[in-house]
Amino acid sequence: MATTIFGVMIVLLLLGFPMMIPLIIGAFIGFYSLFGGFGQLETMIQQMLAGIRPASLIAVPMFIFAADIMTRGQSANRLIDLVMTFVGHVKGGLAVSTAAACTMFGAVSGSTQATVVAIGGPLRPRMLKAGYNDSFVLALIVNASDIAFLIPPSIGMIIYGVVSNTSISELFIAGVGPGILILLLFSGYSMIYAIRNNVPTEPKASWGERLKATQRALWPLGFPVIIIGGIYGGIFSPTEAAAACVLYALILEMIVFRSINFKALYETAKSTGLITAVVFILVAAGAAFSWVISFAQIPQTILEAVGVADMGQIGVLFVISIAFFVGCMFVDPIVVILVLVPIFAPVVQSVGIDPVLVGVIITLQVAIGSATPPFGCDIFTAIAVFKRPYIEVIRGTPPFILILLCVSVALIFFPQIALFLRDLAFGK
Repeated sequence: MATTIFGVMIVLLLLGFPMMIPLIIGAFIGFYSLFGGFGQLETMIQQMLAGIRPASLIAVPMFIFAADIMTRGQSANRLIDLVMTFVGHVKGGLAVSTAAACTMFGAVSGSTQATVVAIGGPLRPRMLKAGYNDSFVLALIVNASDIAFLIPPSIGMIIYGVVSNTSISELFIAGVGPGILILLLFSGYSMIYAIRNNVPTEPKASWGERLKATQRALWPLGFPVIIIGGIYGGIFSPTEAAAACVLYALILEMIVFRSINFKALYETAKSTGLITAVVFILVAAGAAFSWVISFAQIPQTILEAVGVADMGQIGVLFVISIAFFVGCMFVDPIVVILVLVPIFAPVVQSVGIDPVLVGVIITLQVAIGSATPPFGCDIFTAIAVFKRPYIEVIRGTPPFILILLCVSVALIFFPQIALFLRDLAFGK
């Protein structure tokens, strides 16, 4: 049965069907094989509805909506100006500013695609004018935007938390350490690139200009205060923090900055609705598919054949890392989380690995895979946004992928990179 299901799904993917179709068809085949027909089809519908029932999932459309509002408004540009005034004058400062701006916008949006558009749009022309090679620029934007997967609020972490029943608040704080580490390593590589290629520096901003940029960015910097301060101050749950972000974004862009009118808000809401519908269909289909493969004990059979349970914690983490990295090279990250997390959950529990650490590692692998050829989803976002050929977008990615893989290995051997802040915040 497993061979038939996966074979049909691969054929459908190769024929160009969107990922939701192979998932639903795979679940249908599984139910037909398990129950000898569609007599128990209501069970499949129940599993699909159960997949989208958790209240925590409400945070997903909220964060998407807030990110869309900020992308259309002034928040992104104000954050860019803030970073530029402080580090734009150092060697490679424009590239460092781009990485830092991607990280900061990721911390207020949680969306990699929104970060590519909001930060890449204004900064790519400036970097090209400054003398950076376009392949380097595109690779930096795509990979730095993926830090949004780790820095809270992370939509990937919300999905993982719902699927694995892990605290989303703990996942959020655990993602901060690896996210900052990746930013520092990207910045270091950018400075080395600028030195080797003799890229000119930007003029140094005066302290008056820095003060002005800081004042202009104070309102957008309220987003991480609301998200992190609200959650860990006991004021909001992650879902309530997402709703507060939408309200704050509306007040900021419509009343304070007056950068969005009601017509633009309608278009933004419609775009968010379309994206949310796709996400929730994927979640529902993934829940039904996961139930089928779990009921058929396919994961147990595969893992026993590989011998994962006998590998110990480090071996299991390496297998998980490889599985998610390879999966996200070909398939949408949300689908990979929905399908693979239930497969590895029993092994993670049996060997005693902290599920928060697993969540951070999985989220990082999702980020890497999303920017890795052949089919990383952020590569195609960059192609659509910047209208550049596929080869040019992926040409500069290997150094960044190598940095991300090194951080992945470091997380496995030094889990406190992720867990230190979690332990500090929750007294563990």
